[in-house]
Amino acid sequence: MSDQHNHLRDVLDGRWAHIRQAVRDRLGADFVTVHGETGPEARDRISTLIRKIPGDAGIADAFPVEYGGNGDPAGSAVAAEMLAHVDLSLMVKAGVQWGLFGGAVVALGTERHYEAYLRDIISADLMGCFAMTETGHGSDVQQLRTSCVYDPATQTFDLHTPHEAARKDYIGNAAKDGRMAVVFAQLITGGERRGVHAWMVPIRDENGDPMPGVTLGDAGAKAGLLGVDNGRISFDHVTVPRDMLLDRYGQVAADGTYTSPIENDTRRFFTMLGTLVRGRVTVGGASSSATKNALAIAVRYGDVRRQFSRPGAPDEVVLNDYLAHQRKLLPALATTYAYAFAQEELLVALSDVQTGGTTDELRQRELESRAAGLKAAQTWHATRTIQMCREACGGAGYLAENRLPGLKADTDVFTTFEGDNTVLLQLVAKGLLTGYRDAFGSLDGWGRATFVAEQVREMVLERTAARSVIQRLIGAVPGREDDVAVTDRGWQLKTFEDRERHLLEGAIRRLRKGAATKKDDPFAIFNDVQDHVLRTAAAHIDRVTLEAFVAGIERADPSVKDLLSRVCDLYALSVIEADKGWLLEHGRLTPGRSKAVTAVVNDLLKELRPHMRTLVDGFAIPDVWLNSAILREEEQRQEALRAQATP
Repeated sequence: MSDQHNHLRDVLDGRWAHIRQAVRDRLGADFVTVHGETGPEARDRISTLIRKIPGDAGIADAFPVEYGGNGDPAGSAVAAEMLAHVDLSLMVKAGVQWGLFGGAVVALGTERHYEAYLRDIISADLMGCFAMTETGHGSDVQQLRTSCVYDPATQTFDLHTPHEAARKDYIGNAAKDGRMAVVFAQLITGGERRGVHAWMVPIRDENGDPMPGVTLGDAGAKAGLLGVDNGRISFDHVTVPRDMLLDRYGQVAADGTYTSPIENDTRRFFTMLGTLVRGRVTVGGASSSATKNALAIAVRYGDVRRQFSRPGAPDEVVLNDYLAHQRKLLPALATTYAYAFAQEELLVALSDVQTGGTTDELRQRELESRAAGLKAAQTWHATRTIQMCREACGGAGYLAENRLPGLKADTDVFTTFEGDNTVLLQLVAKGLLTGYRDAFGSLDGWGRATFVAEQVREMVLERTAARSVIQRLIGAVPGREDDVAVTDRGWQLKTFEDRERHLLEGAIRRLRKGAATKKDDPFAIFNDVQDHVLRTAAAHIDRVTLEAFVAGIERADPSVKDLLSRVCDLYALSVIEADKGWLLEHGRLTPGRSKAVTAVVNDLLKELRPHMRTLVDGFAIPDVWLNSAILREEEQRQEALRAQATP
């Protein structure tokens, strides 16, 4: 690698560079995706590999030090993000085992659960499931139908699936390997419902057979992630001992008395879910890893693949020299860099909240909101970009041996697991509208709509990174913005801020108007402005992403700051160009300035063309991980042609 490649790698690797490098060093060819596997073959391979992941690769870092971890939840999210470069089934399997199953025990359990289970979870001697989603209830977790009724006479719970729609579905590790599950169900004691809680429930015995009362099934063929054994679980009045309740936030005494450190049922529910925010952080980062793989393949292929010749010239033109090709790849590459910096800021926030001993509810809610929004943005970006990279590689991109079809199939589900993206953007918007107040309603209609409409705070933008730099840049923008170049960073930042503020203020006005006329119909109040609040949330994520990019440039080596600044320009102007309609309608752009944005984007594409390979090499993805025949074959062919041309 050149020094410039190294400096790009260093700034992208960020605070957890040691974990990223450890995974690069320790996971070789025996861990990468095998093209053309059957489902059973993939499951067997991943089941074997999950136990071979080196302990120093960081995947179990989130666990407490005394049980074999490092007490670093962000470090484990980084390790999972790196596994996604290697094999997405392996990443998801690891995420289920150590992120969801093990993470739920840490977040919702107490010392007795740690002592009983954590060492075996870390070693993968106890494989487990995270049984939350039901056939009839996915994102709407508060309305789960599985019940767990306490009987003080036996000091046990009766866990039951009342009907098929309450069956636990799409559960990773359930079809083959899982021996125990963290099961989410409605806790009922003394005839009173206490909301959703979680229990440790054995689902298979040591021989792999279902436990009494437990019915296990396979979720069936999937579009991707063949190595993950997704399954279904039903319970027919299964007896669960009282001490198997993960009771950090809700305790049931021997006589059935219920107590909790959080009195409000709704707040307790959201607090319990909030402790599991690392899953969304991991999915967003993993989708960006897959995106980086796809871009590395497409850009490198576009540097050697030739199509058509210039008039009067003997050689055909390489794909990356065409403006249309640059229009596909470079804005997506700039956005991927932007999300890499936003992900780093999110990881820092995760670390600060979960390891800093803070009890600040505001910071916790901000973390949850940011994780939800970035997960949605990164997974949608992955879906669009991987498809675009497939097309950019032509027919070769359709072959399994070239990795792109597998990346597309494996990441497609990311837009709907760990929270459906549309629902997650509503969560972001709700946080903005309520100012992270203490009253939280369910996401189906947003609960206390009148409260939200009447009590929303005035819009005060909280800057997320490089605050002093951003304030200085925005403060330097003159009143007459047409006199400022569209590449002026202060103008770009101000445009993103103004758009978010305008959208939020408009949503507030519409909510207040709806509350005045539809006080008895909170669903209608929010449903009528749902499109508006979703745009507000997306604009918020765009803004915090740009701010994170600015912060990333600030901490980069001077030798790459100018290059990163041009990439940042391309990201910001691509967002502005894509939203020209709204910006023109609302007077944020004049027609002349709108045309200037497109002209400057095209100029940036030409300027960045010589750096395309440098930028993807900055991702520092080992060639063996890319595992794409298209790169080996095309580069060998071009080398042979060059050799023939040499006298």
